[in-house]
Amino acid sequence: MKKLNYAVLKESGYNGYILEQAPEKVLQFGEGNFLRAFADYWFDVSNEKAGWNGKCVLVTPISGALHDIINDQEGLYTLYLRGRENGEKVDRKRVISVVSRCLNPYDSEDFDAMLEVSKSPDLEYVVSNTTEAGIVYDPACQLNDRPASSFPGKLTQCLYARWKAGQNGLVILSCELIDNNGKELLKCVNQYIDQWGLEEGFRKYVNEDCTFCSTLVDRIVPGRIRDPQEVARLEEENGYSDALIDVGEVFGVWNIEGPAWLEEKLPFKKAGLNCPVVPDVTPYKKRKVRILNGAHTGFVLGAYLAGFDIVRECMENETVLGFMNKMLYDEVIPTLPLDKDDLYAFAGAVQDRFNNPFVNHELMSISLNSTSKWKARDLPSFLEYVEEKGELPVCLTTSFAAYMAFYSNDIQELNEKGLVCRRPAGNTYTINDDRFVLEFFYDHRNDDAKTLTHAVMTDERMWGMDLTTVAGFEEAAAKALEMIRTEGVLKAYACALAKGEANA
Repeated sequence: MKKLNYAVLKESGYNGYILEQAPEKVLQFGEGNFLRAFADYWFDVSNEKAGWNGKCVLVTPISGALHDIINDQEGLYTLYLRGRENGEKVDRKRVISVVSRCLNPYDSEDFDAMLEVSKSPDLEYVVSNTTEAGIVYDPACQLNDRPASSFPGKLTQCLYARWKAGQNGLVILSCELIDNNGKELLKCVNQYIDQWGLEEGFRKYVNEDCTFCSTLVDRIVPGRIRDPQEVARLEEENGYSDALIDVGEVFGVWNIEGPAWLEEKLPFKKAGLNCPVVPDVTPYKKRKVRILNGAHTGFVLGAYLAGFDIVRECMENETVLGFMNKMLYDEVIPTLPLDKDDLYAFAGAVQDRFNNPFVNHELMSISLNSTSKWKARDLPSFLEYVEEKGELPVCLTTSFAAYMAFYSNDIQELNEKGLVCRRPAGNTYTINDDRFVLEFFYDHRNDDAKTLTHAVMTDERMWGMDLTTVAGFEEAAAKALEMIRTEGVLKAYACALAKGEANA
């Protein structure tokens, strides 16, 4: 089977959109599955739908072999967007042709090429996803390093070369999963300007002519297809082999924090893509954390005890699905400061995303560090609901009881791997969390529901507050925990649904 490149693609009979030649308008730090299924997809669609006519030059943040594979395929790769959309199963194929080449800056020639791209008058954007640890200031980096080891150091080198060449400022779109990613990146660049003693004119260029945008990315990208039989089937269908096949979910949104003019400059709006420019991404992060992540943490622990193993199975159960939806629509959304139609649409997409027939998302993988997750994702919604409504949110209350049940169900032992419990179905499972949390539940392994609930709620190390100060919460959670222990999670979820309907 021939390797994918432009000539082989033409021979294969592919009749989708392809752009072979265009100016290089994006310098992208990161060549992994996520950016290729996310940012590069946006720019590729913009070429087709908005006449953007641009290419992306990829830069490997660390030295590796992937750049050779990308260059061997002339930047081409096949992207599959898979999942559900409006309840319908979707499996879309698109050959992405927006990538021109990939540079390894740890190679001397490629380092020089990176600086040449930086000085190009065609360049408009820098995109990055160098993992959460990528935006860090490392004082060991020097201006004359080839390259600076940190990503902010490399970016400073590139911007300095561009400034000296007299070129316009750039728009920098940070996709790293940290708060205020654009602001943090700019902070690091300014630290290098100070450390390296660079000119005040360059500082002014970076801070006034360049636009550093914090962004919020949202698309699940499983990445490579690992089943060799499926790979062989797709190669036969496509008529070529592709070492860069990428897979992402259908849903995708890219919230970009920036000035109003940026929405018109970026090609995404014209291309009809879900990529709004907003003055502050904070409310959108809250939306994602409270709805998408909060839903996961809110129902999966109980669902696992009820016998489910993957998220999709939960969406096929009327009780679990009803519990999740009532929690989101009646208890979480009313506390969020965004347009309600926008929130309803986002929550509606969550059900499709969780019901993705192509992704087996294991509940135990979601359960990691559930104490801090419940505190960050669900407790704020719980507290704000109580403050606004003057009553307890029954589903979130039951969710907290399910958290306690998951961490205390027939505890077997505490070992170096975690807290070992036994599921009602009979198999054991190992909980991973902060050590003090695991030791706490092990020490309370013989507590009845009332005693355990009081101990958990009064441990301020877990919650940053004494939860028994919330009127009625301790009694309601203890009652729900007792029901879970004696009658099962599904009974407790159904009871929460019935109470919620009675209160509506």
